[in-house]
Amino acid sequence: MRITGLLLWCLLAVSGAFGSNEAFDRLEFYKYLHTHPELSFQEEQTAKLLAKTWRDAGFEVTEGIGGYGVVGLLRNGDGPTLMLRMDTDGLPVEEQTGLPYASRARAVEQNGQEVSVMHACGHDVHMTVGTETALNLIQRRDAWQGTLMIIAQPAEERGAGARAMLNDGLFERFARPDFNLSLHTLATLPAGQIGYVSGWMMANVDSVDIRLKGVGGHGAYPHNAKDPIVLAASIIMDLQTLVSREIHPVEPGVVTVGSIHAGTKHNIIPDSAVMQLTVRSYSDATRDTLLRGIERITLKNAEAMGFDGDLSPVVEVKDEYTPALWNDPALVERSVAVMKTAIGDTNVIPVTKEMGGEDFARYGRTAEKIPSFMIRLGVVPEPLWESYQRGEASLPSLHSPFFAPDPERSIETGVKAMTAMALDLLQPQQ
Repeated sequence: MRITGLLLWCLLAVSGAFGSNEAFDRLEFYKYLHTHPELSFQEEQTAKLLAKTWRDAGFEVTEGIGGYGVVGLLRNGDGPTLMLRMDTDGLPVEEQTGLPYASRARAVEQNGQEVSVMHACGHDVHMTVGTETALNLIQRRDAWQGTLMIIAQPAEERGAGARAMLNDGLFERFARPDFNLSLHTLATLPAGQIGYVSGWMMANVDSVDIRLKGVGGHGAYPHNAKDPIVLAASIIMDLQTLVSREIHPVEPGVVTVGSIHAGTKHNIIPDSAVMQLTVRSYSDATRDTLLRGIERITLKNAEAMGFDGDLSPVVEVKDEYTPALWNDPALVERSVAVMKTAIGDTNVIPVTKEMGGEDFARYGRTAEKIPSFMIRLGVVPEPLWESYQRGEASLPSLHSPFFAPDPERSIETGVKAMTAMALDLLQPQQ
């Protein structure tokens, strides 16, 4: 008999199939999450499954934090508070892995567009590792003291979930952590290994919209118009000098024009153009230089070409800022030693920092800085990794429709590492 997704959710909830460590089947849990992804701000059923699983296991659970966020608390005497964070949303990607449990989910985006949905960034791995780690710690309460705080965060892919949960009083209503831990899959590391970065690991992320105004006209008579496309081209070229000529050569920075929309026909000069930029940095000073430079270059190019007054451009820095992720060096050093003991020295290796963004950073960059550490979990299946090493295959990246982790080995490694770090940090003398 074929069981529909909605019916299976109900059966899982009634039976408590994932509600204890003995009953927890990591592969079934992972595969179900993988098959039933939900978009950012729509993670309702995912949140219900996690809440039910944690509640049945003995956590004090609260739902609906910052949208579909879930918080689980387990108090186990006096000691530090440790937060384990996992993210829950999928991506508007049509899966092409060919796996028997591949996602065929469809959903409607916020803009009304119907899209396919896939866990193409490994959030299904994150949720499974986080949940099994929490269940392990329940079973080993005699080995630690303090408060374990697990959170399922929505909308990481939009850089909005962490802020929403914090604004909803996450630390004020529940507990303020002494340490934050999380993990993220890494598509360039074999399953069974963990990568780490001390200090800056991921970048500040800003989105900038530039709206250009012009005077439309016939393409054959450009002197009677004010062409916003020519202005956009000039701005785009000058933006390339920001990183190369205004940022210190060893300081990372990225300014990318990811979208430009203007016009409808070959021979019509439009009266407007819209550009969308992504801006990446690490330091606040570099971020400020890039954002101020974008506005200056836009306005000065417009002025030089006669686009002033009512035709002056509008530059908007979107309210979607994700701060750079800082891994506390002391916490990294301590935790790396613990992980090496748990999974072997050769399986814990340094990796390079990236210009991608991760809103886990927000939890550590509050008014009172909280030591935080995100590990990178290798997920590449061994046969693919060996083919890649021989130059016979490429590795699908995160967000690829072909992204297919090795769930068993990846999750086992992640659980061992996260459990070991948690047991080390949840000691009363800390």
